[in-house]
Amino acid sequence: MKFVVKKERLLESLNNTSRAISTKNLIPILTGIKFDLMEEGLYLSASDTDVSIRSFISKDELTEVEELGSIVIGGKYIVEIIRKLPNTDISFEVLDGYKLIISTENTEFNLNGVNPNEFPNLDLDETKEPIVISNGVFKDIINQTVFATSQNETRPLLTGINFIISGNTLEVLATDSYRLARKVVELDHDALNDVNIVIPGKNLVELTKMLDEDDESLEIHLFSNKVLFKYHNTVFLSRLLSGSYPTTSNIIPKEFDIELECSFDDLFNMIDRASLLTSDREKNTIKLSLNKNELMISSNSPEIGKVEEKIEVNSDKAINISFSSKFMLDAIKSFNSEKIVICMNNDISPIVIKNNDDESLVQLVLPIKTS
Repeated sequence: MKFVVKKERLLESLNNTSRAISTKNLIPILTGIKFDLMEEGLYLSASDTDVSIRSFISKDELTEVEELGSIVIGGKYIVEIIRKLPNTDISFEVLDGYKLIISTENTEFNLNGVNPNEFPNLDLDETKEPIVISNGVFKDIINQTVFATSQNETRPLLTGINFIISGNTLEVLATDSYRLARKVVELDHDALNDVNIVIPGKNLVELTKMLDEDDESLEIHLFSNKVLFKYHNTVFLSRLLSGSYPTTSNIIPKEFDIELECSFDDLFNMIDRASLLTSDREKNTIKLSLNKNELMISSNSPEIGKVEEKIEVNSDKAINISFSSKFMLDAIKSFNSEKIVICMNNDISPIVIKNNDDESLVQLVLPIKTS
């Protein structure tokens, strides 16, 4: 294998591909990136068995191609070497089967490679009818839901995000059993079949890091045990979580006794300041007290002190309810609007956060019982 490529183009592909490398992997070959130089261009592949990524650089983007071939190189080293080389053309040449020479005008690295035949065969086939969505919309979906997934591996399904597709409607759900995030979007076309799958949340976070903030199309190819995302010249494959995701349709109340429209900034800042006097040991608990047109956010820690914040609201109701400030701040941050609505029924029913101008996003936080 022998070719020349510009640093910027190679580093972009390496950064994307290296997201599939796990530092905890016990299989040595999976700590590497496979270089495949073929007639059509250069393929870079990596996998940790949970996620597989393949990035492609077309022949037209390569400065020079002299000899086709393959090799696997330690991912940690190749990425750092390319990152620290000057912004110029970089030459790659494989000698004696598994020795890679990386060179510029004044620098040369010799790296020991691995037999590419030992690298697992990645099944990256695509379906004929993928679901197509704007990558900007997809990034928003993940950012507005993934924080509600569980970090506890004892309930693996709750570490994932539930995707439900029926016709042209995509419903996305995440919950850790203490809070819930739901986002609904309309697709441009009806799906051929109904879909109900759960994708690991951490995998989707890695995928969104590769996506630009634009309206380019992201293809979603669905299979029985995996999902494949295709964006520009990169393919991202994730396994699915097996099992039935908890039914959440009956969790979100349909009607509310209290609906408070608040300024996003006012409410967020009040809760943020009140959270300063809370601790993880106390579940970051703060209290919301409504007395007709006065809303008070407060926290009281015997070890630290207390704080009270008040604003005027349009209401004739009264309620006292406690909740996790961390969970509430996460929920409020997911909205991109000047106004949000806090919906409640009593001190033991869920708190629902929404925006009356956009019903596509709903956040739910369970109250905390206090003595």
